[in-house]
Amino acid sequence: MTDLFDPVTRHRIADDLQRLHDEFRGVFSEQTIDRYVAESTEALSGARVQLYVPIFVHRFARERLLALAQAEGRIAKEVPEVLFVCVHNSGRSQMAAALLTHYSAGRVHVRSAGSAPTDEILPTVVHALMEVGIDLKQEFPKPLTNEVVRAADAVITMGCGDACPIYPGKRYEDWEVVDPAGRSLEEVRTIRSDIDHRVRVLLEELLPGEVSVRPA
Repeated sequence: MTDLFDPVTRHRIADDLQRLHDEFRGVFSEQTIDRYVAESTEALSGARVQLYVPIFVHRFARERLLALAQAEGRIAKEVPEVLFVCVHNSGRSQMAAALLTHYSAGRVHVRSAGSAPTDEILPTVVHALMEVGIDLKQEFPKPLTNEVVRAADAVITMGCGDACPIYPGKRYEDWEVVDPAGRSLEEVRTIRSDIDHRVRVLLEELLPGEVSVRPA
């Protein structure tokens, strides 16, 4: 689906495809990698800022391939894997993923996704996290895919109902968190504080005795 883009963007996507071939050589065939990049390109073609599409495609395809490799035992997991899921992946799941990534400092690998992702993260969410020193400008809403669920050790849902597939042996939780869409910045700060507390509790449960965190 690279014909959806201008020649410069197509060239950048082709360069990133070669990088993925190099990274996953011996793990997946080139045909599998090509298919994941094509699917990821189509899924993200509606991104509001087209300049960033090659970056988004590379990161999304890479995360999906890494998750697939972990789920199939082709690559060993080095740290616990956590997946946050909400409807649009533009608010709650982005905040939770960013806060857990911040607090865990590499001790947990975090992903987020949406059952019906939008084309951008809510500006109030970006602002609220910037206030505590967390930059979301390089993040983007991503669709929920099967392999990221399979790779996760813990799946945390927030208002997405039964959209997330269930696999045995995983930790599933549903957090009842207010949707920040349409809320004022002050209200989003309150939501941020709620998620912050939940994330710190989760981290202490995932890594008991290993980390001590304070609010961002």
